[in-house]
Amino acid sequence: HVQLVESGGGSVQAGGSLTLSCVVSGHTYIRYCMGWFRQAPGKERAVVAFMYHGDGSSHIDDSVQARSTPSQHSDRNTVFLQMMNLKPEDTAMYYCAAEPTNCLRGACCSVDTYNYWGQGTQVTVS
Repeated sequence: HVQLVESGGGSVQAGGSLTLSCVVSGHTYIRYCMGWFRQAPGKERAVVAFMYHGDGSSHIDDSVQARSTPSQHSDRNTVFLQMMNLKPEDTAMYYCAAEPTNCLRGACCSVDTYNYWGQGTQVTVS
């Protein structure tokens, strides 16, 4: 059973920075997709960034391009999302998600791909 626990959210002023962390535990080592998603009130959950095990690549959504960087600890049990130059429109609940089964890289963008989710960490930018 895979468990994910996020931390690092908070309230910051526009232009500030945050680094979100997600600790992953459970028996699955290979996680084909490790994703960061966010959901603002009244909006659908949407991808922010993901890392794809299949080829070691990562993807950052256009909405946070050049302002966010996904990464992971060498043991692959902690993943991070560094966010800089935060804007009020970045305000949302941020979730990390993991999918251990083999899938195509493009599937990592989809909420429906992931079977394991954290509880979320709130980011508020004013």
